[in-house]
Amino acid sequence: MLKQAVILVGGLGTRLGDRTRFVPKPLLDVGSRPFLDYLLDELSRYSTIKEILLLAGHRAESVVEGYHGKRWRGASLTVISEPSSCGTGGALKHAASRLHEQFLLLNGDSYFDFNLLDLAAQAMRSRSICHMALKRDMAGDRYGRVLLENKRVRGFLVAGAQPSGPINTGIYCVDREIIEYIDDMPSSLEQQVFPRLIAEGQLEAKLYDGFFIDIGVPEDLERARRELPNRVKRPAVFFDRDGVLNIDKAYVHRIEDFEWVTGAREAIKLCNDRGYYAFVVTNQSGIARGYYRVDDVHRLHDWMSGDLATVGAHIDDYQYCPYHEEGTVEAYRRVSDRRKPAPGMLLDCMKAWPVRTEGSLLVGDNGRDVEAAVAAGISGHLYQGGDVAAFLRTLLDARSNAG
Repeated sequence: MLKQAVILVGGLGTRLGDRTRFVPKPLLDVGSRPFLDYLLDELSRYSTIKEILLLAGHRAESVVEGYHGKRWRGASLTVISEPSSCGTGGALKHAASRLHEQFLLLNGDSYFDFNLLDLAAQAMRSRSICHMALKRDMAGDRYGRVLLENKRVRGFLVAGAQPSGPINTGIYCVDREIIEYIDDMPSSLEQQVFPRLIAEGQLEAKLYDGFFIDIGVPEDLERARRELPNRVKRPAVFFDRDGVLNIDKAYVHRIEDFEWVTGAREAIKLCNDRGYYAFVVTNQSGIARGYYRVDDVHRLHDWMSGDLATVGAHIDDYQYCPYHEEGTVEAYRRVSDRRKPAPGMLLDCMKAWPVRTEGSLLVGDNGRDVEAAVAAGISGHLYQGGDVAAFLRTLLDARSNAG
């Protein structure tokens, strides 16, 4: 299971002129916050990622001061500073002792809105050393093009050689074995390492749609400032858990008792692939009744996240309510505005994440769920059996067609 992400934040940003003289390019202001924060927000959606390494070079002290030793939601941040300019490949080699066997690798100056775990799932099924995320089609002559044959990268065309086609977005799923392909320092992944991987059939890629921006030139930096703060706002699908995602066997809290409903994992991945947040909002009065503990709920949700990752899916946030007014455990015996039909859990998600209410919906299996959705200002839909993914796809398609 993928637990580490690495972000390259060491480039000089020479095409941006004076803007990057004293500020690393990924720390440039976009919407009153550093551009890097958007990448960290995106990575923090994936609860399986527990560690993020920032490989710093130019003005590394700014990155250290702002991020080293901190946490970003569930992930720890560590800054590793280059002793001198090492290039994109050299930065990896310098950090080799800290790298996991497999990790996500991102350029710190580009943002691409797609399901990262889908790329990771492809890498898990392959023996290739590096898997590259491609923007399916990007018009214009700024970017080079990637030549793809089935899943294999066969080469690159220089910028301006072709008016449209797939481009490298600077996001990869990488095996640590790539270090063996990095010899001289400084070293460039793009210029020195990737050609060797292509020659040995070790570089694969997959096409994705989604919003892409690279802030490497002034025009696109300004476009990011105009568009990115609004782009990260997205609708959400709120899932009740027992009876929608897993078969309701009454107070399910043990992994061995958990059984996915048909199409449940696929429904979550559908949200991920279409750019929706996916949230779980579940009443867990079994805690108040003394049947199990808070730790049991966390353990089960961690297991769910790991199992979802195997199919390239993830839940952005799990919200549960342990309270009940008739509980036998004193600490949890009370009325709560988080217990459905009250909307507290949904509203807490909306506060914690940039949720666009328009287009958001809830899937539940009883009237309490629907009441909570309506109280939170979104539509609620009753799932009454069958394939959850098919049920949800119909709802999302209807919204897409209406838009």
